[in-house]
Amino acid sequence: MARIMSFMFVLFILVPMLAPAMGQIVLAFAGWRAIFAVYLALSVLLCIWLVARQPETLPPQSRIRFHPATLVQNGARILRSRRVTLLIVATGLVFGAHLQYLSTAADIFFDVYGVSTMFPAYFAAFAAGIGLASIVNAQVVRRFGMQAMCEGALLGLVILGLGLLSVSLVYEGRPPFVAFMAMGFVIFFCIGILFGNLNAMAMQSLGQLAGLGASLIASGSSLVAVIFAVAFGAFYNQTPMPLASGFLITGVLGFVLVRLASGASQEPVIPVKRAA
Repeated sequence: MARIMSFMFVLFILVPMLAPAMGQIVLAFAGWRAIFAVYLALSVLLCIWLVARQPETLPPQSRIRFHPATLVQNGARILRSRRVTLLIVATGLVFGAHLQYLSTAADIFFDVYGVSTMFPAYFAAFAAGIGLASIVNAQVVRRFGMQAMCEGALLGLVILGLGLLSVSLVYEGRPPFVAFMAMGFVIFFCIGILFGNLNAMAMQSLGQLAGLGASLIASGSSLVAVIFAVAFGAFYNQTPMPLASGFLITGVLGFVLVRLASGASQEPVIPVKRAA
């Protein structure tokens, strides 16, 4: 699951990383109105693809009847799992650090380094770190395990976040561009390792509740991420220091949460079922 989740989440993360470049191409050739035409075309194509290529895979005898009370009860059972809840928060912190970067990246590149026209290229360069991480993780996670991969990546965030913060302080909020890009690339490599493994670890004990669990993990971690990104984004001061602090705090808190989750029970969550 960790290997497959790595490939899935690299697409999930790469989309917002590459989107500015794609949007700029559409603007350059067809103007801003064409963006809405692209939305429409993509929606139609994806709808056709989903209907044609993605049939229901769960056999009827394994399905849980749709009922509001059943959803609430099964959702409560999932969230009562200490391991799942801890990993939801850890995933949210990592996602939040990523959102903080997305919300301040354009300002940092322009305010600190005067980058404007080349911004999409530099912005996309960090995506290469995530792409490389997915390939590496798929190859080595079976050997080292999800827990070790997550702990190593979170320690990497701590070290690199502290390093970027220190360099920023030494250079009065304007670290050398090469140092910023190099550290940023490795930071996003660590984030690429974390997303697939954290989600797989959270899903590990859900069994028949994997579908509902995936929704709760995604929505819960997104809520944590938005709160984190808004809180730290408010401290933006035309330097990379708030961003570096966000990565540092994410690494520290995430490492503690993952360690706590490793000691929590991994017993399967048994779903509540209702007769049809």
